[in-house]
Amino acid sequence: MINVGIVGGGIIGLSSAYYLHKAGHKVTLFDQNPISDGCSFGNAGMIVPSHIIPLAQPGMIAKGMRWMLNSTSPFYVKPRLNLELARWGWLFFRNSTPEHVERSIPVLRDISLLSKALYQDLAANGDLDFEWQERGLMMLYKTASAEHEMAEEADVANRAGIEARILNSQQVQDLEPKARVDVRGAVLYPGDAHLNPGELVRSLVTYLRKQGVTILESQAVTGFGKTGSRIQSVQTAQGDYPVDQLVVAGGAWSPALARMLDLSLSMQGGKGYSFVLRNLTNNVRIPAIMLEARATATPMGSDLRFAGTLEVAGTDMTVNMNRVRGIVQSINQYYPDIPVTMPEVDVVWRGLRPCSPDGLPYIGRPRRYENVVLATGHGMMGLSLGPGTGKLVSEEISGKATSMDISAFSPDRFS
Repeated sequence: MINVGIVGGGIIGLSSAYYLHKAGHKVTLFDQNPISDGCSFGNAGMIVPSHIIPLAQPGMIAKGMRWMLNSTSPFYVKPRLNLELARWGWLFFRNSTPEHVERSIPVLRDISLLSKALYQDLAANGDLDFEWQERGLMMLYKTASAEHEMAEEADVANRAGIEARILNSQQVQDLEPKARVDVRGAVLYPGDAHLNPGELVRSLVTYLRKQGVTILESQAVTGFGKTGSRIQSVQTAQGDYPVDQLVVAGGAWSPALARMLDLSLSMQGGKGYSFVLRNLTNNVRIPAIMLEARATATPMGSDLRFAGTLEVAGTDMTVNMNRVRGIVQSINQYYPDIPVTMPEVDVVWRGLRPCSPDGLPYIGRPRRYENVVLATGHGMMGLSLGPGTGKLVSEEISGKATSMDISAFSPDRFS
């Protein structure tokens, strides 16, 4: 039995704890905040094997520059003099190529399909309860240019083995019997799914604690005890905890943890917001991404969660209500009859997505240490890739062959 310390209590850390426990290891998980404050708790809840094109792609820089001129736009980089941000931006630019997209598609597909299959197992085995639904995902669009862009992406998906169907406006409406939808058309990805992320996190924490996994909330890691190429302990203000293996799954705070290990990890926090409309009688049935607005709508029982924006602002957790206003203003362009008003700031949830500069996660061992595994940098795909990442982490630490080749996710790829 290996004594494993996991730093980070989001879906990646919790999933790693789950599969490491299943593999027979002793697990202690550390998080600097209450678990319910994390990015996994209030996100859109989408499980998206359809998302096989990385954020770093041709045209994204130009699109981002246009969006930055609008205070309610879906993408924003907070200007600041910061060498890490400058390096991240340069690496993002360097990776926004057709060649990078082509290399990334198969690995993103494989980890997404692995993760979805594991979610299906979790929904069936009785360990957890998280309102699993397999209804697909609709990419809604209103313009001819978006229609062209989505047709190209649908072709890429179909060629990669991910089913995509192009729908006209009437076909979209036929799939939504209760909510009127005003769009030019959509691409339906029938293999996508959704769940309630808050219930998933709560269920995981409850299950892990019952199984004897130690979860230390509100306990910030202050350093690591090191001997040569091995980490001997996790240090906190409350004491030191010896470990045989260490997993760094700190989300947007992973670069700070990496610095404690004398590692350089290029990453920026991409802030997103969400809010919920309760007890809708005309709720949508199928989760959707409102393409031009880059906002999402996910049904959760009788409630409807809206989420969106990508605000690159370091680890700043303040709420920018202009970004929220952009989400609110977009909703009735797609769903004209859904009653939505500007929410109060205290009911707006916000979280940081850990964004790598090439749109791929960091999963694996850095060269510098023989007993450290990084599992972070999943961007907006953390929830979707959680179980797959947790399984890969468990296999790596257990010395087993991994379920897929993880070399593309190397933590050392920019060093």
